[in-house]
Amino acid sequence: MALALASILAESALRRPGRTALIFGSERITYARLWEEARRYGAMFRRHGVQPGDRVAILLPNVPDFPRAYYGALAIGAVVVPVHALLTAEEIAYVLRDSGAKVLVAHPLLLAAGAAGAAQAGVPCVEAGVPTDEPIALMEQRATEDDAVILYTSGTTGKPKGAVLTQSNMVHNAAVSAFDLFSLREDDVFLGALPLFHSFGQTCVMNAAFRVGGAMVLLPRFDGAAALELMLAHGVTVFAGVPTMYIALLDAGRANPARPALRHAVSGGSSLPLAVLEAFEADFGTPIYEGYGLSETSPVASFNQREFGRRPGTVGCGIWGVELAIARPELDERIELLPHGELGEIVIRGHCVFKGYLNNPQATREAIVDGWFRSGDLGTKDDDGFITIVDRKKDMILRGGFNVYPREVEEVLMRHPAVKQVAVIGVPHETHGEEIVAVIVRSDDGGEATTEAIVAWSQEHLGRYKYPRHVHFVDAMPLGPSGKVLKRELKRTIVPAG
Repeated sequence: MALALASILAESALRRPGRTALIFGSERITYARLWEEARRYGAMFRRHGVQPGDRVAILLPNVPDFPRAYYGALAIGAVVVPVHALLTAEEIAYVLRDSGAKVLVAHPLLLAAGAAGAAQAGVPCVEAGVPTDEPIALMEQRATEDDAVILYTSGTTGKPKGAVLTQSNMVHNAAVSAFDLFSLREDDVFLGALPLFHSFGQTCVMNAAFRVGGAMVLLPRFDGAAALELMLAHGVTVFAGVPTMYIALLDAGRANPARPALRHAVSGGSSLPLAVLEAFEADFGTPIYEGYGLSETSPVASFNQREFGRRPGTVGCGIWGVELAIARPELDERIELLPHGELGEIVIRGHCVFKGYLNNPQATREAIVDGWFRSGDLGTKDDDGFITIVDRKKDMILRGGFNVYPREVEEVLMRHPAVKQVAVIGVPHETHGEEIVAVIVRSDDGGEATTEAIVAWSQEHLGRYKYPRHVHFVDAMPLGPSGKVLKRELKRTIVPAG
């Protein structure tokens, strides 16, 4: 069998059929059963005309139907397009049209938005649930460089871009995470709290867990107290989360003195404050290993690793088979690497780097230069290879571990009749990492602009993780010599109320 992402579940079902793969509420699902149910999904997709290479979109939270549909699509040679569960119908329709998805599978709780988006895109929408179709008998053969997953990541132009990840990208990243980074075992129990539609949860939890034959406890909506209870009830040994989750676990721990026997604690998505890291390690007795990656790198590119030692405040060294360097950020047509210690743009090359952006060759050429992927993040690399992230080259906001791109929010707000000019910025927030603030110049004749009206407008047109929670009105924007809004000046002077 050629290298194929579907084989991660198929092989564990073959070698460990009776072991528990999923725990969801009172339900325990074995590897054999999960693989059979995935193959039923595969048969259902075929019934909807899906052929090898076609795209299947899945709009599902952390429930058993996510891996069923995910691996079922892969088993028939289709490409999986995970859809962010917080998108609006309009945003879902864009993803479906851009990806060319043949069918959308939606959870009952997300069915209204999914069906509306699918209708706009002219795509059939199927409600999630184990199909009654006879399971497919054989997997489709896939080549190493065939597409496996398309992850949509918003761009600074305001339109999401589909990052195309190959079978090789995804299999290597899961295997390196499982064996080289964390030394996972089949008796490990993972808490599936990170959204599986996000690359971090998909690779480092679901695919890594299934690669070693471990069990994954699914938590559809993260809550610190609920997560701690599940860890204790099911003997969770591996926890991967974003900083806000660690903060929530610390809060939950104040009311519940019991602690799980964690073997591994992993943090990613955004920088983990040292104070949180130290508090968690003192309270839970487990060191946190922090890493770095992007959707375009499958996602893991670097990590604090036992072989090289752990340095809190850094994101470690390049993972097995992947190299990170620092390049001069001003150059667009070639890569000029900088000496150790100098600040520049983090660039990445190796098996984790994606194939390119779907339907966007220009963006691909700008992102992959001289074989290096340009991350857009600024950082330094020391003599031992440890990477420290210093700042973001672009204005991306990281709220609760999710990427929010100001331009996309600005374009929505500019459609409001009371908005003359808008700049969206991120300001520090102790719980979410960053909070979204809209700075607005009112229109002279567009009606009254209030904070409540702007927030309500944003909620209607943007996913729940994207809309600004705070609005600040100004008479004029600070401008540079070229007329560009000086967002750094706004960040320096504006502190949102509350």
